[in-house]
Amino acid sequence: MKRKAPDPRAQAKRAALNALKRVQREAVRAGVELSEWEGEFLGSVEDRVKTYGRAFGDPEKGAPGQALSALQHRKLKEISAKAKGEKKPMTRRGFGRKPPETDD
Repeated sequence: MKRKAPDPRAQAKRAALNALKRVQREAVRAGVELSEWEGEFLGSVEDRVKTYGRAFGDPEKGAPGQALSALQHRKLKEISAKAKGEKKPMTRRGFGRKPPETDD
């Protein structure tokens, strides 16, 4: 008896929901308090994935078989890193002048 091929949309939905739950569990276990915005973000994304199967409306913002857009995925990774305590310092450089090169 052969099994039917799994539905890729259902797999993406399940993976996204598991990732959201995993991040929330990591934050609770580590005792890290998420900001109000982060908590609201996780809750709203979870609601949209449960309701629509994906968390974004514009198909150009994410891959066809994915439940989260590229930016949502990146934010989820940032929140996960914060929960794990892997916070990296911001390394932004302005558009200022570069120091002159010296020839020795």
